[in-house]
Amino acid sequence: MSTITVKSINNNSKTYQFVDNGEPMRGGVKDVFFSPDKKYVVAIFRDKLDFNQKERLQKITNDYLPRIQNNDAGDYYLNEVYRWPTDVIEHNGLTGIIVPIYNSKFFFKKGNELGDLIQGKEKHGMWFAGAKFRNPLFPLRLAKSELGDWLSYFQIGVNLTRGVKKMHAMGLAHSDLSHNNVLVDPVDKSACMIDLDGLVVPNLFPAEVIGTPGFIAPEVLSTKHLNKTDPNRKLPNRLTDLHALPILIYMLLLHRHPLKGGKVHDLDTEKDDLLSMGEKAIFIEHPTDASNRPKLNQVSKWDLPWADISKLPYSITGPYLKELFNDAFIKGLHNPMQRPTADQWESALLKTTDLMQKCHNVSCEQKWYVFDNTNTPKCPFCDTAHKGTLPILDLYYQFKESVWKPENHRLMVYDNQYLFQWHVNRNVTRNEKTTAEQKVPVGYFTFHNNKWVFVNQKLTSMKDVTEDKEIPIGSMVELTDGKKLLLSKEDGGRVVVITMANK
Repeated sequence: MSTITVKSINNNSKTYQFVDNGEPMRGGVKDVFFSPDKKYVVAIFRDKLDFNQKERLQKITNDYLPRIQNNDAGDYYLNEVYRWPTDVIEHNGLTGIIVPIYNSKFFFKKGNELGDLIQGKEKHGMWFAGAKFRNPLFPLRLAKSELGDWLSYFQIGVNLTRGVKKMHAMGLAHSDLSHNNVLVDPVDKSACMIDLDGLVVPNLFPAEVIGTPGFIAPEVLSTKHLNKTDPNRKLPNRLTDLHALPILIYMLLLHRHPLKGGKVHDLDTEKDDLLSMGEKAIFIEHPTDASNRPKLNQVSKWDLPWADISKLPYSITGPYLKELFNDAFIKGLHNPMQRPTADQWESALLKTTDLMQKCHNVSCEQKWYVFDNTNTPKCPFCDTAHKGTLPILDLYYQFKESVWKPENHRLMVYDNQYLFQWHVNRNVTRNEKTTAEQKVPVGYFTFHNNKWVFVNQKLTSMKDVTEDKEIPIGSMVELTDGKKLLLSKEDGGRVVVITMANK
């Protein structure tokens, strides 16, 4: 074992160290070594890089890294969303990169239920995107303590959408977004993008790989036989990221692939895969074309019965995500320009969390579900019905004086749920730039003396419009069917209209 010192290519005065024990971790194209203090890794490419490849790495570390660091939410991106390369080094004629070590939460603490075969391994998204890893009979079934609950995966999706959104805002594309290149921790509701050394810089550095099978866009697969110089050849870009992103979200929420169904296009397996993911791709839950529904006799025994599509349709993800899945896997599947943006996915995920309800069944593994817009809601995972009344708050904004319009945004109430500034005022956006002050609750909902009430903690101009009376800080107001509450008189302040379900 030896400690080796290497120099930065970007800055000759900077050096790094790594420990070589003769057995580095081997990635697809790199050997990975830990620094002595285990604060970063030195990942060295096994093959020599050409001039353009080196320049790409220097651009990523010299130009794009400072852009993130100097952003209002720089710490959030670099600590939570990315493991961004920070420098480029050279060792024995080979190029390498310096990457901060992964947060400890992205390593399995317990591993699987039947042993510790994966204890200490990285929590790649693939472990959480497939049904078999939840099958009690599967040898590598994940421990329940590692799985989190259903609500966890919505925040994970938010992190991923913000990561893609930021890349696209900087003019970059990921090119190989998949469950292999993200780390996921459902317990902490976190997700982090890794392997960011191959980013696409339009008109400067094209993609070097076409992507990971299952996540490659149809237009890329159907033209991959063409020469890279052919103008009809489609290479990974921003729009292909917008195909991979919803596949990842869909798989994390529903544990199945949206395009891998039962339709056979060719008896040759390789040709069939190329067609089913490429020019002949069809959404398995297409509302009017059922030809690609999964057939149970074609599903792995380890995926049964968790892959039974008839049991958990994609509509359980709620109206906002269902609409975007339709846009991504129907309208945009073969028409890239119609694919929803990362910003749209972020908004839909956040609005869906406002529709969440706690399941009343303490044994329910998912713990949460999306309100199904019925008067008698129930958890789709365990069929447990909601007990008692359920307040539903529809948000309205002031279109002009004395004219209020619905925002297509609802807030479901559960006991001890908080209300935040982004609910109160439409000028406050819930995103990575939300301030600490804006994250402080302004009030909460509770079931008190057999009544649903809201307790005002910070709203200075709240008013019960129905009864024409102020609701001062420290007081409470009962939530009743048809009641209207003005949350704030400030510019952007909203009115909520209450409906009581399960009456």
